[in-house]
Amino acid sequence: MFKFKEFSISQERAAMKIGTDGVLLGAWTPLEHPKSILDIGAGTGLIALMLAQRSDAELIDAIELEEEAYEECVENFEASPWGDRLFCYHADLRELINEENLSYDLIVSNPPFHRTAVVGDSTKRTTARQIESLPFELLLVAVKKLLDPNGVFSCIIPYQEEEYVLRLARQINLFPFKITRVKGRADRPIKRSLLALSYQQKHYQEEELIIEHKRHQYTEDYKRLTKAFYLSM
Repeated sequence: MFKFKEFSISQERAAMKIGTDGVLLGAWTPLEHPKSILDIGAGTGLIALMLAQRSDAELIDAIELEEEAYEECVENFEASPWGDRLFCYHADLRELINEENLSYDLIVSNPPFHRTAVVGDSTKRTTARQIESLPFELLLVAVKKLLDPNGVFSCIIPYQEEEYVLRLARQINLFPFKITRVKGRADRPIKRSLLALSYQQKHYQEEELIIEHKRHQYTEDYKRLTKAFYLSM
């Protein structure tokens, strides 16, 4: 059980455990008073729970394909203070795309990002991290179908995929309004890109976030971003 300040996460059975990427996305995602939120590839429900804590959204849906992660996500939602507005669906994203009259003010995703399989590794964790299980192309098709015209799409991706994802987004008239590039330490290369996109094309804000000065000595920027969640911040 992983304990945050206002909720806890059971993650014993899920393939993907709590990691910095999910915490970053849940804490960083810009909120413009959304009434409805969708978390695509919810895992244990971490990001949806963080957004429930940060917002007054009346409806927070999550979709998760991996069965044991789905089961833990449901349990984590029910055990939280916001169980009445959190719902997880055990379904493929393609099923959700085919639903009629679905629209969300905010869509978030921490998608899988390994483009090639690890030889000899057939574990659920590897499957969860394979980009083929949720390709960026499918993710953006879903966003186009499900995002309200005035809505926001927020995701965290490997930095080397940033240009490609932004190019795909432009093809459906989605444009960045905030980009934060993440380094583990100041002397390390950029590792992740946090992207917030909308249908309004405008000059966008670019920032850099450094997580640590050295191991377990976190920067003030990272502490400020995550202090509402981590017990130790």
